[in-house]
Amino acid sequence: MSLCFHACKVVDTESAFDKSVFAGDENLVSDMAEFNKRASVAVAGDEIVLAKGIWKDAELVIKGKGTADNPIILKVEEKGMVFMEGQSNLKISGSHIHVEGLVFRNGHTTSGSVISFRSSKQDLCNNCRVTECVVDDYNPVERFDSDYWVEIYGKNNRFDHCYLVGKRNKGVTVAVRLKTEASRENNHRIDHNFFGYHPVLGSNGGETLRIGTSHHSLSNSNTMVEDNYFESCNGELEVISNKSCQNVFRNNTFHECKGTLTMRHGNEILVDNNYFFGNRIVNTGGIRIINETQTVTNNYLEGLTGYRFRSAIVVMNGVPDSPINRYFQVIDSKTSNNLMIDCDHIQLCAGSDEERSASPKNCEMNNNIIYNTQKDDLFTIYDDISGISFSDNILSPNVNIPEHKEKAVEGFTHEKLSFRNDQGIKRCVEYPGIGPESDKPRPTESNTGVSWYPIKNYQIQFGTGKVIEVEPGDNTVYEAVRQSREGDIIRLIGSGEYNQTQTISIPHTLSVTARAGAEPVLTYETSTLFSLENGGSLAMEGIKVSGAECDDYSGNSVVRTSRFSMINNYKLMMRNCEFVDLDVNHSFNVVRVYKSTFADSILLSNCNFDNISGDVLRMDKEIDDVGIYNVENVVVEHCTFKDIGGVAVKLYRGGRDESTNGPILEMNNSTFTNVGKDKRNKNNAAVALYGVQYADMNNLKFDNCRNLDLHLIVGEPVITVSDSEFTNCKLVSNDEAYVRKNFKVQ
Repeated sequence: MSLCFHACKVVDTESAFDKSVFAGDENLVSDMAEFNKRASVAVAGDEIVLAKGIWKDAELVIKGKGTADNPIILKVEEKGMVFMEGQSNLKISGSHIHVEGLVFRNGHTTSGSVISFRSSKQDLCNNCRVTECVVDDYNPVERFDSDYWVEIYGKNNRFDHCYLVGKRNKGVTVAVRLKTEASRENNHRIDHNFFGYHPVLGSNGGETLRIGTSHHSLSNSNTMVEDNYFESCNGELEVISNKSCQNVFRNNTFHECKGTLTMRHGNEILVDNNYFFGNRIVNTGGIRIINETQTVTNNYLEGLTGYRFRSAIVVMNGVPDSPINRYFQVIDSKTSNNLMIDCDHIQLCAGSDEERSASPKNCEMNNNIIYNTQKDDLFTIYDDISGISFSDNILSPNVNIPEHKEKAVEGFTHEKLSFRNDQGIKRCVEYPGIGPESDKPRPTESNTGVSWYPIKNYQIQFGTGKVIEVEPGDNTVYEAVRQSREGDIIRLIGSGEYNQTQTISIPHTLSVTARAGAEPVLTYETSTLFSLENGGSLAMEGIKVSGAECDDYSGNSVVRTSRFSMINNYKLMMRNCEFVDLDVNHSFNVVRVYKSTFADSILLSNCNFDNISGDVLRMDKEIDDVGIYNVENVVVEHCTFKDIGGVAVKLYRGGRDESTNGPILEMNNSTFTNVGKDKRNKNNAAVALYGVQYADMNNLKFDNCRNLDLHLIVGEPVITVSDSEFTNCKLVSNDEAYVRKNFKVQ
């Protein structure tokens, strides 16, 4: 929910308004009728001022011609007090139009974009500016309904000092469109914006910024992107997707973003003086190089953990005679004077396969510092790197020099270096000129965006609210949850039975825990105990759940997601819990999910699952095989699974799209006994992993179970199985050679 520091008056956008309240300001408009009247005759030098309050379903259109000295101005009576809600949007066209101070929240656009620099296909913007505007969590109900928050057309436009946070549905946050010649060679400037939290979409189409499309990617855009701050922009692999020529990305900060600045299409791109901070967060990425005459210089990259296409530096292989929508060969490109500290991976000739067989040509990598004292093997080489010349690159003493054809590559030396703190970065004492310019201010959350609107933390956090203590009894948990608020903790303080006769809806982040020493048992007489609604997340700890009292129907569950699309991602945590006697009928599941729902993370830790007729965790409802899936991260640790009719864990990601990163599985120190043998389990597996991108499985014991089934697709999945035992079952895969080469099992 957006924060508001003053009482807000609702502006009726259809009916008349008491103008006497604002007497003395002839430019002030208080409803849509007044706005439309004023906008229809606006000329150079005119101002339109929106009155304070909530403007509901306001579709603002301004078409006019200002001048450089006398623009047409749309502004607000007081910044932070004018809210565009419902199905509001803005379209501008003409020349020299200045828009300032709008806040879009509590709704979504139905016009395809929230802010558009055109009013029709023919009516574009030139020399216009949108500044100090906010788009805050302005999303439709359906996560795969696509829209843009900002579309920039025309030429010489500026989008600056804006705050955009919480985009959750499919579609680019800010897109520069090159559909016609009138929008090419545009010289747009995108600067000083705060691009905030963008959760994982679990699909292609979650870019924060895109310039062009593959269809027009050989056209020049000449767009400048500088002095912006990107924080937790995790929608997909490409935080920025460059798809046109002659653009500049200079002096931007990427803070904990699980993706890369990607030169996906287009040539002659300059990536200079940018900052990438991963802070050792998983999958944080840097810069990906594709196409011709690209220049990557003077950048600072620290604490990036991303692998493969999310690595700190990725130089791709291309497709010979590539179609315009595939991968062009990297030619005549340069990576120099970059400072890389504590980054885990550098990938050369990445993506090499039968199709992408064209390795880099006439490229340089020189004068870079690559320093990581904790990891030795930073370089992965997938193909012929003879087309890259290396010179004057400095490695920390422990880092292995890359090898080509079993021979060390020249152009790398080892040197022990020292670093000093310089305004939040580690500047090399011995080579202070390598890395970003020291006299240019680095973009931060405090010098980008707007100063008058609160910065919000949209990350899901448990345990931030009050504690509500609950005694055993009928529906006591149900009633406590009804009274709860975001982040509250429902604490079960007594041993005994907590029976529920109604399904408990979870509309926000909530914890249900047991007091130390208490042994509560949750029973229920409905088909589902907890229903995660849009915006809901659940953490359970120290709870025993019994299905003995449930309705005698098939398909029961302990936790289920909404049956409808959930625009908000959720988290589900189960620690030190026990789930027993979920067998009143067949197909009784612990967790049941539906299509178009997505979990950021699911944790099963130190839990016992016993006597369950259905599945424990089955995340397989996205079966269209287009790269969409149901969960990003799954952790199963120190758990026991016994007498489970269905699968203990099934993760599914179909298709061959490479823009997403999951699912990611960590499973360790767990036992599986008599799992998966119900006749309705059509997977023939106790654990089934289809299309999983990363899986680390160790110290597992399978006894008298169906198989551990691995179906390896999409790029280069990283799967490890070690120190595990299989009795009366086995590990099977569609790629048995991979299994024999990589897995250590008994």
